[in-house]
Amino acid sequence: MSASEILLAAVSALAVVASTAAWWTWRDTRRLRKRMERASKELEQLQQSFRRFAPGEVIEALIQGVPSAPERREVTVLVADLVGFTALSERLDPAVLVRVLNGYLDRMSRSITEHRGHVSKFLGDGILALFGALTPNPWHADDAVRAALAMREALARYNRELEADRLPALSIGIGIERGPVIAGVIGTRELVEYTVIGQTVNVAARVQTITRDHAVDILITDNVRAMLDGQIALRALPPAALKGVSNRVAIWAVEGRTSPRSVSP
Repeated sequence: MSASEILLAAVSALAVVASTAAWWTWRDTRRLRKRMERASKELEQLQQSFRRFAPGEVIEALIQGVPSAPERREVTVLVADLVGFTALSERLDPAVLVRVLNGYLDRMSRSITEHRGHVSKFLGDGILALFGALTPNPWHADDAVRAALAMREALARYNRELEADRLPALSIGIGIERGPVIAGVIGTRELVEYTVIGQTVNVAARVQTITRDHAVDILITDNVRAMLDGQIALRALPPAALKGVSNRVAIWAVEGRTSPRSVSP
């Protein structure tokens, strides 16, 4: 075999090797790209799932390795509870009961998120919602009251659906307080949640419990009233003695929207 033939054979062999290597590289790259696309899709699905348990901003921070450090914030806390739901649960079939409750929670949650709040947790048929906890919001008290009014309207519409299905109507009690809290991710290594703690939460919960004593569905404290924009009609009620609170708390029943400001003595 001549030198030129040997050289041609070597070049051909190198071409085959290079072609084979390129094919393997292309195949590996294609596999890697598919794996990355699959991992990205799985991560997105995981984020969407986690958002059902914690606010999206908290999930993003945790994924990026940024600790959600506890911090003191001024927020507005809304606590809502169904009136007489325990007795109702004893009368309804479990499947029907869960369907009714899920429909209620869905409508109430949407009313909250549409007014820049977020649901911190469900407590059975109760709801703890926060306004101004995740990002600064100078209108968080006003947003919370308007969310409560939207919840009232959404519940009225839902009750018409329930009555059409020959199911009992639901009644709600909502308490709202504004003040300082400690906000952050709280829990154990096995179970954590983003929530707030402090006297503000306790007062909101206590105010909610006395809505039935005054035959109203929305009660706010004077701390909330002081921050409203003047387009909410209020009715003053006698200061309330709340369990765990040393002084009586000034409370107001929320009548509805109005302009200009209307506050009944």
